[in-house]
Amino acid sequence: MGRTMAVAVLPLSLIAATNGANAATTTSTTPPIVALTPPAIPGVASLPGPIAPAATLSPTVGVLTINPLAGGPVGSTMNVTGSGLAPNASVQLTWDTVNATWTVDPEPNTVNYMGRATTNVTVVLGTATTDATGKFSFTRKVPNDFGGTHQIYAVINGVEVAEGAFVITRTLTVTPRSGPIGTPIKITYTGMGSALFQASASLLWDNHITGELVSEWTRGTGTTTIYAAGPVGTHEIMVGDALTFLYLNPIQSPYPFMNGAEVAFHVTKDNGPAAPSITWPVSVTPTLASPTTLQPGQLDPASSATAKLSQSSGPVKTVATLSVTGLSTTGADQVVWATESGSRVDCNSVTGQGCWVPVSTPLGTATPVNGAFTMPVTVPDGLGGWHMVLVMSGTKIEAQVPFYVKESIVPFYNKSGALVSQGVATASKAPSAFAAGNSGVGTYTFKQGQEFTISLKGVGWTQLDNTLTVDYDNSYIGYGCGFNSNGYLVIHLFATGGVGTHIIDLHPMLYTSQPAFANTPFGLAPVLTAGNDYPGLALGYQIPSMHFSIRIVK
Repeated sequence: MGRTMAVAVLPLSLIAATNGANAATTTSTTPPIVALTPPAIPGVASLPGPIAPAATLSPTVGVLTINPLAGGPVGSTMNVTGSGLAPNASVQLTWDTVNATWTVDPEPNTVNYMGRATTNVTVVLGTATTDATGKFSFTRKVPNDFGGTHQIYAVINGVEVAEGAFVITRTLTVTPRSGPIGTPIKITYTGMGSALFQASASLLWDNHITGELVSEWTRGTGTTTIYAAGPVGTHEIMVGDALTFLYLNPIQSPYPFMNGAEVAFHVTKDNGPAAPSITWPVSVTPTLASPTTLQPGQLDPASSATAKLSQSSGPVKTVATLSVTGLSTTGADQVVWATESGSRVDCNSVTGQGCWVPVSTPLGTATPVNGAFTMPVTVPDGLGGWHMVLVMSGTKIEAQVPFYVKESIVPFYNKSGALVSQGVATASKAPSAFAAGNSGVGTYTFKQGQEFTISLKGVGWTQLDNTLTVDYDNSYIGYGCGFNSNGYLVIHLFATGGVGTHIIDLHPMLYTSQPAFANTPFGLAPVLTAGNDYPGLALGYQIPSMHFSIRIVK
């Protein structure tokens, strides 16, 4: 695809200052792995209790009775009883669990997805007191924690004197259970485990995979929203444990408690297509010290200037006010947009040849007055993700400030300038349409079998944000990439499924193909729970899900 903005390769001195590493470093075969500190996810406790003091196991450890014996779901009631212990003693009940997180390799000019990591931890569930015969009974709700088996210990004076186990089982909640085509359906699946083969679930609509649920930071609970798809009648929603794709015989596995569930949804009628919408992830404070993929460059050591933008994020073409103070240089300063250009597919992962390079776009010049200036800057029509606005005097960086480019839907207008559709248009084979990814005239109405397009701007270039997956009528059909096309992504589809309304949803995806690393699960599939459990959240990324619908006519 053609570029929509003029760029220039940054000079070597600025490449070193701004990006630190080149593409060959990015595709190293042994990159460092950083376990992300989970951000504070609304409604999710970091642990089901305070960290337990260290304890030793008694050589004559007893047995706790824990009911119900078959375990139970989060929020149900469990009872722990012990006997034969020291009389009139304070008993601390501990619970073995884990902390799970995503791992990445945050390079200076990209982010590589590296997988996940877990660490064992023991917390305090509560306390009880034995009676004169050494018995106790303790009752509480099953904590909001990962599914599977959890060891429980009775600890007296720092010694684990009795033990038992409780299994947290799965539950599926679907609301509502009926509605017209396009009805938002909230799906909550609790009790996913922490081990690799228990840590995700697959969601199916009428035996077609819609995507995966993950729960690294949400402690076993996956929540997402899908949209009812036709035809009118009953449709089956199935959720079960998976490693991306559904595990179909869990009862014969080492984890028979991975039960899953199926719920019927009744589509009542067809009200026609609705306007496209964007669902943004939760707003959290990034936890990585240097979240941007264009990390701060080497400032001129003689400069004490600072730069601020009136807003720190927005779509392409956003106009923000840049304010710079403390400049000591004379003459005009250049304001530069630092970004990347290249491709992941046409790239040698060993030599780094043909990958991507840092490039710059001039945003304007300003002459400081008393060491300060203020000017509007327009975000270029290019890649999404983190970028740097650089204030330069010659080849020296005097000040810099980051800006995050958010994904957006391309509007289509008629000849009179009226909006006719958002994102959705016909496909065009005209030579003049090539620069626009062969998208054509905006419309939501197509004939059976007609080719159509969905157009987006601001798609990024890292393994976290360079791709989006596509579900058609809740069936995963593929993905599109926006790096080589400078953030401009045009997806080509065909109108199928018969007369009526049809649903298209786009979701974030973990791109694991280039570069490819070992032990990177959950890749190349829609991450339906990315709204509150996705590695990009710890780096300040806001990667949305997008919802579209079309009408097929005779």
